[in-house]
Amino acid sequence: MASPGLQSHFDDANPEVQEPLPQLDDIKVDYHPNSQIPSTIHHFADFSRTRPTEASVPRNHAPWEPFRTRLDFEVAEIALEAALTAEQTNHLLSLVHRSARRDETFTLRNHDEVRELWSTASQRFTPFQVDIVSVPYQNKVHEFDMHYHPLWDWALDMLRDRCLAPHFVFDAQRLYKFNGTRFVRFIDEPWTADAFWDAQSRLPPEAKPLAFILYADKAKLSSFGAQKAYPIVCRITNLPVEIRNGTGIGGGRIVGWLPIVSEDSEHAGKSSFVNFKNAVWHESFLKLLESVIQISRTGYWFECGDAIRRLLWPLILILSADCYSQVRPYSFSYSLLVLRLKGKFPCPICLVPRDEQSVLSHELRLRTSAESEETLRLARAKKSKKEREKLLKTYSLRDVENVFWRMLLADIHRALSFDRMHVYHGGLWRHHLWRELQFWILELGREAVAQMDTNYDALPRWSNLTHFSKVVGVDFNDSSHHEDILKMAIFAAQRILRRSQSKLGYLLLRCIRHYIDLDIYAGFEVHTEDSIVAGRQALRDFSALMDEYILKSQPVTGKDWNFPKKHASSHLFDDILAKGVTRNYNTKPNEKMHGPVRDIYHNRTNFKDVATQILRYDHWLLTLTSMRSELDELDEYNRNANLPTTEDADAENPVISVAPAPCTHVKLGSAQGDVSFASLEQSHADDRAFVGFRIKLNGFLNTFFPTNDIPLPDGKHIHLQADNKITEYKYLQVNYESMVDWRQCKDLLRCNPEFFGSPRYDCVMVQTDNQPFFARLIFMFGCSIGETNLSLALIHPYDVGIGVCNKHDADLGLWRVRAKPRSSPEFISVRSIIRGAALASDPGRQGDYFVIDTIDADMFLRVKSLQVA
Repeated sequence: MASPGLQSHFDDANPEVQEPLPQLDDIKVDYHPNSQIPSTIHHFADFSRTRPTEASVPRNHAPWEPFRTRLDFEVAEIALEAALTAEQTNHLLSLVHRSARRDETFTLRNHDEVRELWSTASQRFTPFQVDIVSVPYQNKVHEFDMHYHPLWDWALDMLRDRCLAPHFVFDAQRLYKFNGTRFVRFIDEPWTADAFWDAQSRLPPEAKPLAFILYADKAKLSSFGAQKAYPIVCRITNLPVEIRNGTGIGGGRIVGWLPIVSEDSEHAGKSSFVNFKNAVWHESFLKLLESVIQISRTGYWFECGDAIRRLLWPLILILSADCYSQVRPYSFSYSLLVLRLKGKFPCPICLVPRDEQSVLSHELRLRTSAESEETLRLARAKKSKKEREKLLKTYSLRDVENVFWRMLLADIHRALSFDRMHVYHGGLWRHHLWRELQFWILELGREAVAQMDTNYDALPRWSNLTHFSKVVGVDFNDSSHHEDILKMAIFAAQRILRRSQSKLGYLLLRCIRHYIDLDIYAGFEVHTEDSIVAGRQALRDFSALMDEYILKSQPVTGKDWNFPKKHASSHLFDDILAKGVTRNYNTKPNEKMHGPVRDIYHNRTNFKDVATQILRYDHWLLTLTSMRSELDELDEYNRNANLPTTEDADAENPVISVAPAPCTHVKLGSAQGDVSFASLEQSHADDRAFVGFRIKLNGFLNTFFPTNDIPLPDGKHIHLQADNKITEYKYLQVNYESMVDWRQCKDLLRCNPEFFGSPRYDCVMVQTDNQPFFARLIFMFGCSIGETNLSLALIHPYDVGIGVCNKHDADLGLWRVRAKPRSSPEFISVRSIIRGAALASDPGRQGDYFVIDTIDADMFLRVKSLQVA
């Protein structure tokens, strides 16, 4: 939808009551007409949604060495032998101390009693139940156990929770941000996108959509994969993503456990056997969905946790799955869509021919559930099996009725969503582009392979980014590792795959640069109209260059690029417009749940009838989470009733020691004590950056004070003496507003000659009156001048003019910076630091560096703005 212009926004305004003009960054909210809520405009500061903060680690008040009593020692000994975490140890100690004070009575007698109490407590939530699923095959009825929560009952458990109630959003919204000229629409949550809005438009005026995300995928429980599981995970899209993708109440929960049909060597691979397996899964899913199928036609009045009665209408908005898997012929998506993976039209969303999947520019007809259902009806009306199969194969369908056809407002093809983790990082990159890149590096010989690994190892370390010492020929199973390899690929390979040495390798590297851009756009946590346009352009650029590469490289490599994950990008931005940003349907938070399930299998079962044991324990964990949440609420209430002193509050929330002039934007930490200028210059006598440190600082301060309207002490120029002291700091926290989602982010930076055994001097982006520049931290310190406390840094600027960007840098989207001589450092206020930065040295030219714009989406946009400027 195009964003509304200013004229349309004010057309209906009363001329006698002139509304104030919007301010820059104001947020406009249009609610769905059925909500009967008028549009609102908020100042950005009032609307901004902050990220949930991580809980601070509690300080350990328990005594350690030396042990003053035998009891102290024995309790600590148990904690050590059991390898308890610090939090668990502290909790155990607190329980022992509470018992010793006799504030509470301890009554538990044995393990059986504990199990019985957990079983009783867990009745607060809908329990799992088991039904028999019967499906005929080869003149025999086969029976399977299906474990599940009735989906609607599970949803009502969430809806009646008073803690979650304020977070539910039941009406579709369209959000806009004022850019100074017009309101630009932006999308993040599902209820801000089109599918939620369209669904509410099809409901009775008083009805509210309750939209589900479903995920299912096979997981290995045992080390060698002999024991498998097929959990179904559900999330509610009406909750914010921080809750929905979290692990607490309101986060994803296992709601079903699909039966696994054993492979039969006699029938494996036969179309009839594949249809049988699909039928088993659809009949099993029917058990899960039965409770919502009828309600999807009538709605359901329910009093939610906020004591408001609503007419709720369930729909399946999103299917989160590895929907283009070629290595798993019975994958979740193909089974639920009853499609033939190797059919003429393998895409579950559109009718792209098998041999045209590598071409991303075609306009293709989309599949619909109504068309698939009608095709099956017509096929079953055919007189012979051969005719039936011929018609079904025309659309790559199977002779199985889809359970989702029974739900109103559920088009299974529209619900299936782009999975960035499997399609990109674990798919197109890991199995195709990365292998192709390694092919061309190997073509250059062992020296090139060794150089590639060396280049990766030389890249700077960065928070939340894996550092690799060897990558070529190493197969990492974790898709997040491949995502990190992708982020650094251009900077590691750009001096190896030169145009003069490998024309096709260089062409592939250009393709990968466009692919990285596309992947970053795919991962945006907020998309605007403008970023959607930019993302679609990145897709076109990648597609066009890949077409050229495929044409030129196929005679050499023989690779066939017609596969589903190459084609999947065609649907990426349509999915974002329909269902919100990709993190709403990324399988990553769902696959993270496989680990805890495996842990339960290994630690809490006897390896027999594992589904029952795993699901019972998982249900108890949900109960525990709920009870702990209520206990925390009670504790918070009691604390507020008996307000703690400032001293108590500080003790509960320790912070890193900060500089004399802390501010919300930056915080200095890891103080090293006071040092005189004479001592400082002597200890760094072999470093040209510290030559004349005190004299240069005098010059900086005498300019800095007047420029920033700070009065000089006694109106006189500053003359620091050799015996004057400053305080060194080795840590800097920089808070900044992300250009992507406008929320606060932070960089943790180091300026330390011995950080975990190695020197660590991070780089920063520095604000100036004109264009920002990049620099490396040399020394950070705090000092007091009269009544003014300052937080300053000595930096090595990388702001030497480069001139016209060369073709190599332009082809690979590189932003080159050049260092001044080490003898020309500068002083800055740390408040002028915009954020941290990572720079990769250019092995081909000493003193030149490339800004690693791929570390996160914010840096990507900042470098884009520099390139445009």
